[in-house]
Amino acid sequence: MKKFNNIEFNIKNVGEEVELYGWVQKKRNLGGLVFIDLRDRSGIIQLIVKPENLFYDLASSLKTESVIKVVGTISERESKNPKLPTGEIEVIVDNLELINSSVDIPFEIGGETTALEDTRLKYRYLDLRRENIKDNLILRHKVTLITRNFLSENGFVEVETPILCVPTPEGARDYLVPSRISNGSFYALPQSPQIYKQLLMIGGMEKYFQIARCFRDEDLRADRQPEFTQIDIEMSFANEEDIWNTTEGLMQKIFKEIKDIELTPFQRLTYNECIDRFGSDKPDTRFDMEIKDITNIFSKTFFEIFSNIIVNGGVINAIVLKGLASTISRKDIDKLTEFVKIYKAKALSYLKYNNSELTGSILKIMSDNEKKEIIEQLDLQENDMVFIIADNKKIVKTALGALRNKLANDYHLIDESKYNFLWVTDFPMFEYSEEEQRFVAAHHPFTSPRVEDMDKLLTDKENCYSRAYDLVLNGYELLSGSVRIHDSKTQAKVFEAIDMTHEEAREKFGFFLDAFQYGAPPHCGVGIGLERLIMILAGTDNIRDVVAFPKTASASCLMTEAPGKVGTKQLDELGIAIK
Repeated sequence: MKKFNNIEFNIKNVGEEVELYGWVQKKRNLGGLVFIDLRDRSGIIQLIVKPENLFYDLASSLKTESVIKVVGTISERESKNPKLPTGEIEVIVDNLELINSSVDIPFEIGGETTALEDTRLKYRYLDLRRENIKDNLILRHKVTLITRNFLSENGFVEVETPILCVPTPEGARDYLVPSRISNGSFYALPQSPQIYKQLLMIGGMEKYFQIARCFRDEDLRADRQPEFTQIDIEMSFANEEDIWNTTEGLMQKIFKEIKDIELTPFQRLTYNECIDRFGSDKPDTRFDMEIKDITNIFSKTFFEIFSNIIVNGGVINAIVLKGLASTISRKDIDKLTEFVKIYKAKALSYLKYNNSELTGSILKIMSDNEKKEIIEQLDLQENDMVFIIADNKKIVKTALGALRNKLANDYHLIDESKYNFLWVTDFPMFEYSEEEQRFVAAHHPFTSPRVEDMDKLLTDKENCYSRAYDLVLNGYELLSGSVRIHDSKTQAKVFEAIDMTHEEAREKFGFFLDAFQYGAPPHCGVGIGLERLIMILAGTDNIRDVVAFPKTASASCLMTEAPGKVGTKQLDELGIAIK
C-alpha cells in the first residue's frame, strides 16, 4: 500500500491500493455517490464513496476542512478534469476515518477569496491552506535553498550573528529589548548584521553569508514589514565588480531554476543618471517615458514664471505620454495636477500634439521657435501628450518621476512579463537631515567614499560620493550594499563629517574601531531583501502574501494580538515603568 502526496498519482497507478490523508476541500452528493475533493499540501484528488460502503453515512456527514484518512483503490475517471494533475483518476474509497472535524470556517479555502485581508490575517492558519499563500512559502523555501547551495559552492560560509545587539545610532529606529540582569540597559534587535559581518571579515572568514532576520521600527507599507529577512553577503579582498558578479550569478541561478529565464548582464547607471532620467533612484525600466530637460528651450522666454525659475537655478523638465493624448480629459489633467502637488510641485503644464499642431495650457506663452524646439527635442508624434513641471531640480525630478510611474500603471504601459535589473552606483555619501540639522550618512557610516572624493569628506559634503550601490528590480530596491571602510583614519573622518565626536564614536563603536587596529582587509557586501525578491517572483505587490505570519500596517498581529501588555511583576523585574 502506498502513502504519498496526492499529486504523485496518475493514470499509471490505476488498480493500486493507496492510503491518503488530508482535508475535505469540497463534498458533493450526486446520484447516490458521495464525491469528496481531498486536499493535501501537494494538491487535490477526487474520492468516491458508494452507497453500499460501510462508511457512506460518515462520508455524507463530513464538513468542509475536516481532516480524514482514506484507504481505497485508484480508478480511471469517466469525466476527466484536465485542470488537475490528478484529473484522470479518482480513488474508490474502501475505508474512511474522521481524524478531526472542523467547525464552520470564516472564509472559503480556495485559490481566490473575497475575504477581507484583516479576516485572513486573524485566521492566518486557515489562509495558509490557500493554494497561492502555500505556493509562495514553498517558493521562498526553494529560493533560500538555491541561495545556500550557490553561495556554498562559491566558497561562502554561512555564519549566524547575534539577535541581541548593542543599540547604535543612524538608520531606522531600533526595537529595544530590556535587560533583566542589567536594569536600565537595553539590547537592540539588529536592523542588519552590518557590524558583525564586517567583524567576520576582520576575523578572517573572507566569504560569509547568512539568511538573516532583521528588525526595523519604521512606518510600514505594502513592501515592508517590521521584521524581515535578507540574504546577507560579505567578501574580503574584493571590490564592486566582485560582489556585483557574485550577485548577478546568484540571480541568474534563481531565475533560471524558478522561472526558466536566462538573465542577461545587468544594466548600470549612476545615482545622478537615474535621478536625471527617471526622477528616482529605483526606477522601473520596463517602460520608457524618460524625463527630458527642456530648460534651454525657454532660456529666452518672456513668461515670467518660467524665467524666474531659470534665473533662480531651477529647471523645466518634461515627460511624453506616447499616443494617448486623445484619451486624456481636462478632468484627468486636474487629477494629475493634484497628484504632483503631493510632491510639492506647484503646477503641471501640458501640451497635446495632433495634426502637426500643439495645443495646451502654456501654448499662449510660447514663441514659434519654442514650439518648434519642443516638437523636435521631444520627438513628438501624432497624439502625444507632454507634461511639464518647472521648479527647483529636486521637486521637478521627484514629481515627474512619480507621475511617470502613475501614468505607466494607469495606462498599462508596463510589460509584466519582464524582469529588468539595474545596478545604481555612486550614491551620495551624505544627505542633509532637516530634522537633525546636520549631514547624516546616506547609506551607513561604514561606507567607503569614492577615492576621488576622499578630500571632500569634510569640505564639500554635498558633492561627495560613495562606493555604495543598489540593485533595482522592476522599480523595487532589491538590495543595498557598499565597499566598506577598512582603515581607522577614514572611519574617523566619516564620523567627524556626520558630527559624531570622538567620545560618541568610542561609546557607540569602540569595540568596532578597536578591531580595525588588528589588520582589517578590504571588504564589501550586500543585503538582498528576500521578501521583496519572493514578492516579485510570485507576481504580487503585497509583501504579506509571502510571509507566513505577517504584521499589519500598524505592526500588529491580528492572530496572536501582538504586541501585548505585560504584568506589573514582569515590568518590576526589568526595572521598567510605563509612562
